[in-house]
Amino acid sequence: MAGGKAAQNHLTTPHHPKILSRDELQQRVAVWRRAGDRVTLANGCFDVLHVGHVRYLRAARELGGKLIVAVNADASVHALKGEGRPLMPAEERAEILASLEDVDAVLVFPEKDVRAIIHEIRPDFHAKGTDYTAESVPERAEVEACGGRVVIVGDPKNHSASEIISRSRRQS
Repeated sequence: MAGGKAAQNHLTTPHHPKILSRDELQQRVAVWRRAGDRVTLANGCFDVLHVGHVRYLRAARELGGKLIVAVNADASVHALKGEGRPLMPAEERAEILASLEDVDAVLVFPEKDVRAIIHEIRPDFHAKGTDYTAESVPERAEVEACGGRVVIVGDPKNHSASEIISRSRRQS
């Protein structure tokens, strides 16, 4: 029975070495910084991974150094996106993102924004998608106070998980 329970837990909460707790992330960032790496933070809901997300993350990675992706937890996605969201639980969204070659670490976080994470890891860059300007990024002041820079990356905002979901629901 014990082996069956462990196997069942493994199936429902798979471990991926890139998915980290906040403490683990802070330790990993310290190691990277000692090695001379820069750190880039990207964040989002990533409810339905699409090509716009892939291009955003690839462009964030091209800033150099290590790429951390902070993924909104289920409750914050619901608060930000509304009824019926997220479609996928945070653990699955994190696992998908962790499987991407461009991503070095993934953190699931409960807040609506990444201000606390910025204070904890002090990224060199905070990468945001093209639906923002450097001036409209909510966490801009925190990034700059921690010595970092906000960078807008990715292709034009022609892709949206919300639009994909809405289109899919209309076709059903």
